[in-house]
Amino acid sequence: MDRNLDILLVSEDETITNQLLNSFDRDENTITVVRFEDVSREVNRQTRDIVIMVQSSNDHIVEQIQYIKSINPLTFTIFLATESDINLLRNITRAGAEEFFVLPEELSLFISRFPTIQKSYQMRLDSEKEQPIMFGKGRGQIYSFYSGKGGTGKSLISSTFAQTLKLESAAEVILIDLNLQYGGIETLMSISTNRSIADLKPVIQELNENHIRNVSQTEENSQLEVLISPCDAEVGEQLDEDFISRLLRTCRRSFDYCVIDLPPQMSALTAAAIEESDQIYYVLLPETTSLKVLKNFEEVCERLGIHLQSSLSMIVNQLSKDKELQIKDLKNLLRFPIKTTIRYDYKGLQSFVNKGEVIRKKPKEKLIPFSKDIRKFVKSVLNPK
Repeated sequence: MDRNLDILLVSEDETITNQLLNSFDRDENTITVVRFEDVSREVNRQTRDIVIMVQSSNDHIVEQIQYIKSINPLTFTIFLATESDINLLRNITRAGAEEFFVLPEELSLFISRFPTIQKSYQMRLDSEKEQPIMFGKGRGQIYSFYSGKGGTGKSLISSTFAQTLKLESAAEVILIDLNLQYGGIETLMSISTNRSIADLKPVIQELNENHIRNVSQTEENSQLEVLISPCDAEVGEQLDEDFISRLLRTCRRSFDYCVIDLPPQMSALTAAAIEESDQIYYVLLPETTSLKVLKNFEEVCERLGIHLQSSLSMIVNQLSKDKELQIKDLKNLLRFPIKTTIRYDYKGLQSFVNKGEVIRKKPKEKLIPFSKDIRKFVKSVLNPK
């Protein structure tokens, strides 16, 4: 080998740990043994070549594997299961684990294959030095669209963003309407159904992709999956922040992109969704009242202990020369970056909204100015460089 590999062994079973340590070549590798609660700290502190995770009673194994891959997508992750659970193994694979073995039946198989795994990993590292690194984009990303002010076009932007994301890529995308009291997405996308997100409540403890797809609706043009709001305040009150967290974590495991349309009110459910999100896009109109509401939102988040600095960016909607504020004014007033701007396009949008038609239908079609701006936005998300 060109160099020693740094291996992180995550295990709380002393017997399995000793068996693995006795089988590894300690001279050729640097091996660190940690417990599950120390995984995040260790992968942040130092880049690891290989992470071996032995199944434990920890409920967040899948999320931990996703976190490891988000820190360094090149880290080779191996999962050693202590029971044969096909749903768990499928979720582990989707989270990014390259290999899994079931113990004790496959312990000897893993030990015999490990030198080959090391060699293959080393060859992959060598090949990466000779060509640009290409990572799969969008794995398990959650994007939330929010505005504390009504009438900003947030729902229209989030639904068109999700549909464009689906049309412009091969990604698995789901759109979730968390406006539980009144909904809105079903009208914009002409979806008629008696099923809603609330139908997942009885199975939330064992929620998986099959449950979600049984309830979600498939938009016929783009094949986008949509979870509709119950449009019922009484039903919405039966859903709590634990429901939202479990739903979004399952969507993260099952879809490449999860797009959320959040309600204007800052409730416990909204806060839970924001904390689970990788990016929050705040839809802002170029006017003084929108800036005042944004300031109030920042103060509420600060009191709740929600840190926005690394995850919040702005979408300036309905931009035109006739508006009160222009981009140069907003750049001087905002402390968050402006991700994109969307032109005021009343004439282009009016017929779609009045008829309840989706704005995007095909990957290649004539686009109105609003759609062109959304497409540019989506391209920047798919290709951040």
